[in-house]
Amino acid sequence: MEQKLFTKNFLLLVLGQASSLFGNYILRLALSMYVLEVTGSAAVFAGILSVATIPTILLSPVGGILADRADRRNIMVALDTLTGISVLCAAVLLSGDNAVAVISVLLVILAVLGAFETPTVQACIPQMLAGDHIIRGNAVVNQVASISYLIAPMLGGILYAAVGLKPVMFASVVCFFVTALFECFIKLGGQARAFQGSILSVVKNDFFESIRFITRERTDIMRMLLLAAFSRFFVMGVTLVGLPFVVRTVLGLDARFYGGAESSLAVATILGSIAAGLLTGKLKSGRLSYVLAVIGVCIISAGVVFLFPSGACVRYAVIVAAFCGMQAAISIFSIFAVSLIQQNTPDELIGKIMAYTSAVTMCVQPAGQMVYGFLFDRFRGAVYLVLIPSGIIVCVTGLLATGFFRKLEEAQGCEIN
Repeated sequence: MEQKLFTKNFLLLVLGQASSLFGNYILRLALSMYVLEVTGSAAVFAGILSVATIPTILLSPVGGILADRADRRNIMVALDTLTGISVLCAAVLLSGDNAVAVISVLLVILAVLGAFETPTVQACIPQMLAGDHIIRGNAVVNQVASISYLIAPMLGGILYAAVGLKPVMFASVVCFFVTALFECFIKLGGQARAFQGSILSVVKNDFFESIRFITRERTDIMRMLLLAAFSRFFVMGVTLVGLPFVVRTVLGLDARFYGGAESSLAVATILGSIAAGLLTGKLKSGRLSYVLAVIGVCIISAGVVFLFPSGACVRYAVIVAAFCGMQAAISIFSIFAVSLIQQNTPDELIGKIMAYTSAVTMCVQPAGQMVYGFLFDRFRGAVYLVLIPSGIIVCVTGLLATGFFRKLEEAQGCEIN
């Protein structure tokens, strides 16, 4: 009998993720708007967020170890409960005199808790699902995240404008407690491993065991992780830095055009996630190199439009279409890449490997933003000199990885047989 995708466990996980992500997005939007009003500087909130990512990156491997050692359901329940309590305490303590300090501490606490939650949630999916359903499951979770990202900031902005910061914080508290309630009813099979010896020795042994696994036993997983990070470096740098720079500075269009482009990218991400689910079983891992090449072609297209005489609106339309194609392709590639890593990692190591995936991605994003911030400033009068070479690098890398993906497909076929 074929396993269903939406089992009770997976449905509860998805509902919990929807509630948690919605609470996170409305909270962060409200906090950013409040800090902007209090300080008059968007850079202050950006700086706080940047500092808050440090504990997430540093503690993610520890979170992965915990996810492989303890009951994952209990970890998720505890973390979402602690998140709700933290936001509630911050709302009670918040005042005009201590706002920035309280918000800073809150964001650091949320970053620490996130370092433990992300690998745990990602490790739960292959524990709940099997085979191609892992890809479909990751696609569904990605869709939920994208829809929340599209809707929550808009509703959060309306709510913030109507009632202020504290009611939004209380609303997010409810979301986190609802998530914990959903997670209470998840039932996972026995996976917890006893802690033998000191905590330090367990952390050390688990860390080296997982590193040995991806560097010696399954180097293909390491290569997949690096390819996913590589693609994210270019896509996040071009999207987060290049899109607003090109639309507002190069083309001279107002914020409405940029807002429209951002909304289009969010929709493209959702469509990419849906496409990943539909392509499960049809898109073989051997063809993932072509998806990576498509990302490069889209970036090249966005640069080529600047080589020909055309109006700002025409260039805007081409750039948005190219970036939407790139966003859909990276969604498909990322979902398949993460799913392949999950499918090929033993259950006792999956939390740690997912933690490495998350940590590497988090490191790559700011690196891409910094590099592309410099490049777009340097070539502001000829942005095609940034976009076209970037696209060529991604495209060539994708094509060069064809042999790797085909070997991976053949290895999977042998395992199935």
